[in-house]
Parts: sequence; structure tokens; C-alpha cells
Amino acid sequence: MIGEIKEQIRQILVQLNAEAKLQPEDLLVIGCSTSEVLGKRIGTASSMEVAAALVEEILAFCRTHNINPAFQSCEHLNRALVLERRAARLYDLDEVTVLPHPRAGGALAAQAMEKLEDPVVVEHLAARGKAGIDIGHTLIGMHLRPVAVPVRTAVTHVGRACVVCARTRPKLIGGKRALYPDK
Repeated sequence: MIGEIKEQIRQILVQLNAEAKLQPEDLLVIGCSTSEVLGKRIGTASSMEVAAALVEEILAFCRTHNINPAFQSCEHLNRALVLERRAARLYDLDEVTVLPHPRAGGALAAQAMEKLEDPVVVEHLAARGKAGIDIGHTLIGMHLRPVAVPVRTAVTHVGRACVVCARTRPKLIGGKRALYPDK
């Protein structure tokens, strides 16, 4: 199952990036219930093995494209995020003190703490996420920019968890007399 999960997230990342056109240093939000990936109810069967596989693939992709991943923790940590310290500084995000683990923060956030070079936890991204992947209904929307656009990928599940992706775009302002560039 781990090999299949890795291939699924790889395909999702490629397709999302093609739609979102992520640029270097953009923030990519990832939320995941490893319980849902295993076909269980969210929060009931955290898997460090599943989380490790996902984090490994996400980090490989993000490092190749110079994108900043932000791994969302669970509701017990108010959906705080784990990311590299340099990204938190780049975006002027305030660090908080907590150590995510599988029972408070979730397996994904716990693995991100282990696998990132210099991880920190921030309470929120101040709605700066450029795109996101929600695996298993983890509700990442609060971390994305205000105008989120759904992205449909050919891969709709990671393991048994539903996947919803989004990209963002700038707000359209000016009303009916305004003109907008084609995008």
C-alpha cells in the first residue's frame, strides 16, 4: 500500500502544480488524515508509516521546485502548521511552541517535524497559501488565499481518503467596467 500511496501523491502534486503554476518560495498547504488514508474514521488510526511516505514524496517534490510546504496539524493543535524556519521568516509568521505527535497534531505534522531541516510550528499562514492538498477532509481552506479555485486531479484518492486540491488566484476588483487579463 505504501508504494501506491507514494505514486498517488506524486501524481497529485504534478497535476496540481500544472494548474496552480506554483513559483519558487510559494506556500503549499498539505493536510492529511492518515486514518482516512487507511480507510478509518479521521483521528482514530494515525499511521506514522503512511505519514512518512507522504512527507518524503511531498518534500522531494517541493525541494525540486523550491516550493515551501506547510503541513497542517489536526484540530487538537488548532490546525497549526509545520514548515521550515526560513519560510516562516520569509512570510513573517510567528512561531508557536508545541511538539506535534500522532495523538495531538497528527502523524503528518509529527513526521514533518522529523523530516524538515529546521522545522517550526506557526499558528496560521495569514491566508497566504498559494495552493493546497486536503487528504481526508482536514479542512485546509483557512490557510489559503481568499479566492480558492478547486483543482480536479485524475487521482481522487490517496489510499482510501478523498483528495480535494485547490489553487488560488488574485481577487477580481473594479466591477463591470473593469478589464481583466486572460489567465
